[in-house]
Amino acid sequence: MAGSAHSTVLSGAKVVLPTGTVTGGRVIVEGERIAGSAHEDARTLDLAGHWIVPGFVDMHNHGGGGASFTSGTPEEILKGVRTHREHGTTTLVASTVTGDLDELARRAALLAELTQQGEIAGIHFEGPFINPCRKGAHKEDLLRDPDPAEVRKLMDAAHGAARMFTLATELPGGLDSVRLLAEHGVIAAIGHTDSTYDQTREAIDAGATVATHLYNAMPGLEHRAPGPIAALLEDERVTVELINDGTHLHPAMLELAFHHAGAHRVALITDAMDAAGFGDGTYHLGPLEVEVKDGVARLVEGGSIAGSTLTLDTAFKRSVTLDRLPVESVVQAISANPARLLGVYDRVGSLEPGKYADLVVLDADFDVKGVMRRGEWIVTPAV
Repeated sequence: MAGSAHSTVLSGAKVVLPTGTVTGGRVIVEGERIAGSAHEDARTLDLAGHWIVPGFVDMHNHGGGGASFTSGTPEEILKGVRTHREHGTTTLVASTVTGDLDELARRAALLAELTQQGEIAGIHFEGPFINPCRKGAHKEDLLRDPDPAEVRKLMDAAHGAARMFTLATELPGGLDSVRLLAEHGVIAAIGHTDSTYDQTREAIDAGATVATHLYNAMPGLEHRAPGPIAALLEDERVTVELINDGTHLHPAMLELAFHHAGAHRVALITDAMDAAGFGDGTYHLGPLEVEVKDGVARLVEGGSIAGSTLTLDTAFKRSVTLDRLPVESVVQAISANPARLLGVYDRVGSLEPGKYADLVVLDADFDVKGVMRRGEWIVTPAV
């Protein structure tokens, strides 16, 4: 960087802060962090006509750039991580899918190393502890009840990198598994579930705090059987994941979640698989074959939706332009809320002095023009 080798002032943009949007604001970058004041010889980059928002935080992501977090080598995983960074996701949790328990433990050890290196923010285990009747893109003969001993085995294999487990909490061992996870500071998420309203409330009381891709892979709302959706939306202790790709959710259901739970309880996620940022074709999600056509991923056998090809910049733009949500609400849902859930809000998730300089520059149409991670440009603004 010109001037002070590690000091830059990003000026003139609309800057979204935790307290609101500042027009003609500035963000001062000193080394890898946001600073409260600038050196005299700091370089100034004029970003008038743009937005500066915090780097996106994706807590549910299976891959991208043609690479799978569920089966790829470390090099392939890093390729997928880089793809999502180019689309604004500066903090990412790698999600697994249902597999053999020993294989999942080996995968956890590999992902734990990448967590220790700071490349990913931890591991989300989606499966095998889910309900066969709501399995989605998970291999049925590998599913199992959530035995706390087996949950503990995967936690131990992750060497402290386990951040979240998705469970069908109504299954035998479900509530005990939730209690175990809560005890160890790991998020217990309710998903791929056939739970009733009352069973869901029980799980929340036991310590579950997240709804895995709300609405998807769970019973719908019924007037006499409200099911898990009502219980998850109404409880202030729960954050609901939403996949805003135009395929997983009708816009009215997105609006319902934001209206009923409030922006402070929504986490926008991708649930991305290998094809995100890569293109149509044939892929694998764990052991299952997936066909991606026109950007929609479905199992070759059965046709179930198999994750998404979404990147969070698309989710951001869609939420603001098509769904007409306030930019500040979208920033909460795409950065601050997942960062808090993951226990990293002291470092990322908002633009505040002392935090990492993780940020996204958007133009007036909400297209990505710049991405900075820890003070280094991943995508350099052409201004």
